[in-house]
Amino acid sequence: MYEQEHNSVPLVIQNERADLLDKLQPARVVEDIRRKLLGQELQNGKWVTLEYMRERAISEVGAWEISLLMLPASSQNVAMTKLDSTQIKNRLINIARTAQKMCLRNWKEYNITGVDKLWFVHEIVFTNTLASLNQPEGEGIRKLLGIMGSADFTQPEPENPGMSVFRK
Repeated sequence: MYEQEHNSVPLVIQNERADLLDKLQPARVVEDIRRKLLGQELQNGKWVTLEYMRERAISEVGAWEISLLMLPASSQNVAMTKLDSTQIKNRLINIARTAQKMCLRNWKEYNITGVDKLWFVHEIVFTNTLASLNQPEGEGIRKLLGIMGSADFTQPEPENPGMSVFRK
């Protein structure tokens, strides 16, 4: 019985680590952004296009390509990577500039109807990418998972009841 209990503790911790990694899915945010750029809202578990947003939404191609641009920076891999401030700054600027170039080059196809929408897309890409790239700062997630994986789960040997009288 002792052996079963002793062996089950690390398994529980491994499951907790896996659950934490499953919950750490920044890519879900990218999908939410894509849907919002399309003028959609989640209602009762289903994405619905809002009539009043049809004119303001960007096209499906635009939403797809902008979200695809953000996806590599918004992944579990990045969340588990230790990036320094120079790496973060360089990636952030490159991704934001690429989004601007894509919107300018494809403005008709993306349904970019004015400078305001161009900057709107820019701010969304910039904010999400900045948050995603800064998430691993200080190795918070990595340290948490490391602590969960390396904690001391040894249990003391069960005492022999007859011997406890002779202990100090």
